[in-house]
Amino acid sequence: MSDGLLWREGQTGVVRLPSGRLVRGRGLRRPPDPAAPDPTYGVYLLGGHPPATSWESRWIRWPDFRLPADREAARAILTEAWERAGDGRVEIACGGGRGRTGTALACLAVLDGVPAERAVDYVRAHYHRRAVETPWQRRYVRRFR
Repeated sequence: MSDGLLWREGQTGVVRLPSGRLVRGRGLRRPPDPAAPDPTYGVYLLGGHPPATSWESRWIRWPDFRLPADREAARAILTEAWERAGDGRVEIACGGGRGRTGTALACLAVLDGVPAERAVDYVRAHYHRRAVETPWQRRYVRRFR
């Protein structure tokens, strides 16, 4: 697929996984960069239904500061997001863009080959230093194999 359909490294919230896949993390309470293109696929991590989008998206019921309500479904959706990031603009977002988004990005890093015990540090170094906010979110990532 053309590079025009991928994020650019350096765009706000864009994380490069070890494989080269680019994924954007974002907090929905802040507007996206108006200069950035829309995602081609979004995964929204919220306790309630996400806002409507003009692109294909999935919702993981995931209350703030908690874990996904259905962990099996979350794994399937995050795996699909990781696969789609190979040739599209995938966005992962929650309300604030740190805890749940950071946790999901760390899970994508595990899918991409980062050892589970190092995935939180990877996301904190490449996305946001406060990503993955709670002890149970860190434990979720360590067990996401």
